[in-house]
Amino acid sequence: MSSRRTRDTQTSPDESPGNTAARGLVIANYGKQLLVEDEHGELYRCVTRRGLEQIVCGDHVTWLKTGEHSGVVETLEPRASVMLKTDGNKRQRPLAANIDQIVIEAATEPTLDAYLIDKYTIAAELTGAIPLIIINKADLLGSEQRASIETLMHEYDRIGYKHLFTSALKNTGIDAFKRELAGKTSILVGQSGVGKSSLVKRLLPEQDITIGKLSEASGQGKHTTTATTLYHLPGGGDLIDSPGVRDFRLGDIDPGVLANGFRDFFPYLGQCHFNNCLHLGEPGCAITAALASGHISQRRMDSYRKLQSQ
Repeated sequence: MSSRRTRDTQTSPDESPGNTAARGLVIANYGKQLLVEDEHGELYRCVTRRGLEQIVCGDHVTWLKTGEHSGVVETLEPRASVMLKTDGNKRQRPLAANIDQIVIEAATEPTLDAYLIDKYTIAAELTGAIPLIIINKADLLGSEQRASIETLMHEYDRIGYKHLFTSALKNTGIDAFKRELAGKTSILVGQSGVGKSSLVKRLLPEQDITIGKLSEASGQGKHTTTATTLYHLPGGGDLIDSPGVRDFRLGDIDPGVLANGFRDFFPYLGQCHFNNCLHLGEPGCAITAALASGHISQRRMDSYRKLQSQ
C-alpha cells in the first residue's frame, strides 16, 4: 500500500456539512475501526453505523467523510461472495468478501496437511471461489518428498485444481504465481510458518509490508500483524493476506450440503437410490460406487466421512 497516500485519521462520527456518500473498498478491519480506500486510492480510518453486519476486508461500502482524516461507513453493498471462518465458540463469521480465488499455501515445514487443504478446497467450492494450491519452500524438498507431494497434487489435478511449486527464498515459481493472480481478487490462506509473508514480499516488490509501514497506514501498531489486509498487485488484481492458522474450521455445514464442497463428487450427485443419501454406506449410493471403481480416492472419501462425523 506504499503507493497509496495514507492519511492520519480521527474517528469523529459527525458528518461534515454538505458531505455526500461515496463508495469505498475496505482494506482492513481492526475491530472497531476500518481502513477504507476511496476512489482516488487514499486511505481513511472509519467507524461504522450501528446495526450494520460485520464488515470485512474486500467489502464495498458507502461512507461519509466526517472530517479531513476520518469517515463513517453508512451501508454495506451486496457481496458477490463471502468466505466464512468458525471461531472457538463454533460461531461462523466472515473472513473476507468479494473474492474470486482462494490460494491455499502449504509446505513441508511445519507440516503438509492434506486434510487442511481439503477443508480449504471445500470452503472455496461453497464460497464460489477458485482454489489454487501453492507448495512453498520447494527448495527444501528432497527427491522423495517431492515425488510424494507430486503424487498428492496429481490427485488434486484429477479433480480440476491447479497447483504450483514456489520458493520465496529462491524466487522460483513466482512469475507463474503472478499470472494466476492477475485480474482476480484472491485471499492467501494457510498454516503459520509456511512462508506467507515472504511470498507476499516477492509478489509485492514495491510494497513495504513490514509492521512499521502497516502501523503508519492504520495507526494500529503491532496489532496489524493479526489483521487480514488487502494489497493491490502491480500486475493487476488484489491479494488479501490473512494471518496464518493452526487449523481451519468449516463450522456447521448441513450434512446434505457437505458433498457440494467435493468437486470430485459432482458427477455422481443426484444419482443415488435415496434422495437424502449422505454417502456413508447407504444402499445404492453412487458415491460409494465411484469410490469402489477408483473414480474417487479413498483419502478424499476419508476426509468427507471425517467431516460428516464432526
